[in-house]
Amino acid sequence: MPMTVLNIEELLKKEHVFKQLSVAELVEHAIRNEEGVLADNGALAVETGNFTGRSPKDKFIVREASCEADIDWGNVNQPMEPEQFEQLLQKVLRFMSETDRLYFTEASAGADSRHALPVRILTQYAWHNLFAKQLFLREVLTDAAFEPFTVVYAPHFKADPEVDGTNSETFIAVSFDHRIVLIGGTEYAGEIKKSIFSVMNYLLPTADVLSMHCSANVGHEGDVALFFGLSGTGKTTLSADDSRKLIGDDEHGWAKEGVFNIEGGCYAKTVNLSREKEPQIFDAIRFGTVLENVILDDKRTPDYDDTSLTENTRAAYPITAIDNIAVPSLAGHPKTIVFLTADAYGVLPPISKLTKEQAMYHFLSGYTSKLAGTERGVTEPEATFSTCFGSPFLPLAPERYATMLGDLIDRHDAKVYLVNTGWTGGAYGTGNRMKLSYTRTMVNAAVNGTLADIPTEEHPIFGLHMPLEVPGVPSELLNPVRVWSDAASYEEQARSLAEKFSKNFARFASADEKIKQAGPKI
Repeated sequence: MPMTVLNIEELLKKEHVFKQLSVAELVEHAIRNEEGVLADNGALAVETGNFTGRSPKDKFIVREASCEADIDWGNVNQPMEPEQFEQLLQKVLRFMSETDRLYFTEASAGADSRHALPVRILTQYAWHNLFAKQLFLREVLTDAAFEPFTVVYAPHFKADPEVDGTNSETFIAVSFDHRIVLIGGTEYAGEIKKSIFSVMNYLLPTADVLSMHCSANVGHEGDVALFFGLSGTGKTTLSADDSRKLIGDDEHGWAKEGVFNIEGGCYAKTVNLSREKEPQIFDAIRFGTVLENVILDDKRTPDYDDTSLTENTRAAYPITAIDNIAVPSLAGHPKTIVFLTADAYGVLPPISKLTKEQAMYHFLSGYTSKLAGTERGVTEPEATFSTCFGSPFLPLAPERYATMLGDLIDRHDAKVYLVNTGWTGGAYGTGNRMKLSYTRTMVNAAVNGTLADIPTEEHPIFGLHMPLEVPGVPSELLNPVRVWSDAASYEEQARSLAEKFSKNFARFASADEKIKQAGPKI
């Protein structure tokens, strides 16, 4: 006898599905279910088990006729056959129909309804539903631009790789035909946020809207600034400015009307968090916040310095927990774009102006550097390139996003700067980290227009245009070779990094020749 085919709508009619619960109710359910405990600041502290971060090797897009020609298939966007997805979907729905309780909420992604996506989230855990409630916009839109997407999240369901076509027991599978995101085998809630961001990175460009992995703020005169950067480059820190209103800290769209936040909340790192360093984040953590993998002491006070579970400790809270925000989370067109990099080689200037072609080159490169094994002493820095500063979340070819950015820069005469928040006077282990106060001064000068007319000199290898002066910053810092004790050693290090850029950019063979020529000369 054939097995009954289940669907989400039928499942939602079951008595064990709790719908549209408030923040307080979800916290109560999570505690009653022993999913987490309350910290002394009111936040719900949870642990995510074996997975304390995303699982990129377990992410799939269903190979469907509607999207197959557009997807940039490869290691980031792995294909899953439609039959496998439908089989996996039935298994997950059957599993969830047999659980004791489920949680369902409706929200939306995109603060501008003209470019918004209704999002429905069905979860096995109350705290996962709370996470979604805090991270997405709570308004359920009836005039949204796109048809709804449903996230079905079953952390206790494990796939059978041989049968289900997955790489492990864990899976994050997106079907644009079914308009479903299927997540299983992991308790890390960040998969909810980033899977919907990936969906928006597919949908928005089809409507001529650039989707961006960046933070954004706006000044009193309506002047918008964007901040792109990978983890550890200072994106959240530098976009938090008391004199400017925060539009959002991570995901945005740039449409013909202007910039809008894709999210309704923040997913902030909390490692080594203190009120002195990050007062906005510290004070935003209160009742309703989800604290992921943060250790509590015997008085239930969060110990943000304890990384025994992971260094990737996080807090999820609504953007309204921050005082200085733009309401609603949208504004006009950017006047300034800042690319942030933490160059541990000590090569790149602390700030430099970019031409449009250089901007597209560095956008496609998405460079920063990371350090590994520092607990065993000084180690060599490792160059990291993440296309468009967000390669794990880009379903389309990177060149498509870069072309859109270049067109928008031209159309709105946006000024683009590359800012190195990393090392100066030598590489990691020899030089020093650039002072945050100097970086803030340089970023402020870029955003308020001070740098627009200041003369520059060209970097001999990278071709970057380095300002000759920035008020409040020692002029000798502005050209990195001047603060190295040995100019020959600097040039050797610079050429080594330039070769890494060139090798990485070789994969963009179809890029315009002018963009290729905007890279370093070796």
